[in-house]
Amino acid sequence: ALRQELGWAAHLSLHAVLLPPPRLGAANYARIVCQFLGALSHTALWVRVPLVDPAVEAVEAAAAAMDSDDAGGSEALVRRRRPDPESLASAVDACTRRRVHDPFEAWAGLRAACEGHPQLGVCLHVGASLPGDDALARWIGEPVRAIVVAEDAFTTNKRRFPVLPKRYQAFLTSMLRRNVQVVLRATGGDGEVVSSGVSGVSGSSGPREPTPAEAAARAEGRDGWSSTRRRWEYLVYLFRKIPDATEQELVEAGYRDYLQAPLQPLMDNLESATYETFEKDASKYACYEEAVLACLRDRVGDADAAAGKETVLMVVGAGRGPLVRASLAASKRCGRKLRVYAVEKNPNAVITLQSLVEAEGWQNVSVISGDMRAADPPEKADVLVSELLGSFGDNELSPECLDGAQRFLKADGVSIPQAYTSYLAPVTCAKLWNDAKAYGDLAHMETPYVVKLHRCSLISDPAEVFTFEHPNRADVIDNSRYAKLRWRRNPGSHAATMHGFAGYFDAKLYEGPAGNVHCSIYPPTHTMGATGEPMFSWFPIYFPLRYPVHIPAGCDVEAHMWRCVGPSKVWYEWSVTAPDVGPIHNVNGRSYWVGL
Repeated sequence: ALRQELGWAAHLSLHAVLLPPPRLGAANYARIVCQFLGALSHTALWVRVPLVDPAVEAVEAAAAAMDSDDAGGSEALVRRRRPDPESLASAVDACTRRRVHDPFEAWAGLRAACEGHPQLGVCLHVGASLPGDDALARWIGEPVRAIVVAEDAFTTNKRRFPVLPKRYQAFLTSMLRRNVQVVLRATGGDGEVVSSGVSGVSGSSGPREPTPAEAAARAEGRDGWSSTRRRWEYLVYLFRKIPDATEQELVEAGYRDYLQAPLQPLMDNLESATYETFEKDASKYACYEEAVLACLRDRVGDADAAAGKETVLMVVGAGRGPLVRASLAASKRCGRKLRVYAVEKNPNAVITLQSLVEAEGWQNVSVISGDMRAADPPEKADVLVSELLGSFGDNELSPECLDGAQRFLKADGVSIPQAYTSYLAPVTCAKLWNDAKAYGDLAHMETPYVVKLHRCSLISDPAEVFTFEHPNRADVIDNSRYAKLRWRRNPGSHAATMHGFAGYFDAKLYEGPAGNVHCSIYPPTHTMGATGEPMFSWFPIYFPLRYPVHIPAGCDVEAHMWRCVGPSKVWYEWSVTAPDVGPIHNVNGRSYWVGL
């Protein structure tokens, strides 16, 4: 019957077909789905998955009813053993090591059997109960196409109107923001289905405004408006409550879940449009200005400043001059004189710098054209300022560049930034993995990408990976690194699918008596702008896995990360060793590397 229905759907060229919920280990069901995914060209298959297993939901209802009766003094029910929904929900199949009554486990098994096919999606069913926040969060990174809200998910407020509890509202709002369609379903059979709206579509018409007579009739309950209509109106109201996108969010929308190769800063010269994009991030340059300000106050006392003492500041990788401008602004604020050298290898950017020197009257700024590792400035610097950081901190060769540039830094000189640390977290992100896989070759599955993460969910909190400090005073400088990472998950945590790792960094620009300034995209310390929006100069970095890894409930994750340095290139290698052992990615930099 399923074959016939899918064949008929293909004949009608339907946009999508809703399939019944899968069962754990249903190989024949998975085989039929997989066969049709290979044959269908335009029709997607959406698998209906309840957020809570019906058996668990029934036990929860029975337990709630028993508790209510116990409160009323029913002696017969007091003597009965209260059912335990948690024990049922955590029951594990001895063969597969998967939780029998966790619908996510059945979905993960089906998706794995179909090799994560991009046309296979999820239609979540929201009923009378909702799982914990940890269980809900993992669905953000899955290919959820629609959410069906059942009638019993609603409660009634004091005015006898249907509403959703706070946690339901938060979950639905989160999904609406990710362009997931929400569908209303009446009780019984497939019931009455009413579409309520899609996130990201402005100008939703919703229900028309009633006339005064209709409004009065509705209030008295005489007009025959169905409860389904009222629930739909409530969902439209919930959708309209979502704040309008900010200007920054509108700019970032085109980059959401879009794979971008990291920059090759030493091999390529940036285009003017790229510089312009970076320069729009005022929060980053505000951080640098504060760092230079604190550094100047610590290095030059008030007496020396009054005597006209001059500090030599060198901006390496000056680009089109935003760091020069920030440094001059800091100098003016604290009354410390500066003599600035702007070092830049891009000949086109050098022309812009020279024009700025003349146009803005930067009499104390000298432009030096050339690679910072080979430049020959006329004097050594007190302060070395750079913005060579990448999304993973060191992935754009900041260590190699600054190690080469520190030869013209005085013995007591200061580098801004002084240090930076990279972080890594296992992540669920079906879309990113499918996009990388769509290239159909090994190289794209072993390439890290810069991505504005959107439909992604962290499986565990980020862990520290590599730390670099500047200036590096070691006798022998070696920027190769190795880290063994273990993410310890709560024993009660739910199963998840890992598609790779999300990388971040936290940079200590300057720390001293006059102030501590950090610049970060690490989630707990993400730098925020004056308007309360996060800094956007750097998006996180995504390290894909060649094969998704199933993380059983309560299991830890272990991985290894290498930063390898060769005579002419730098590259990363990574692998997973728990809960299962996977291949080492990007061996010898065969797929991706950054040229020195």
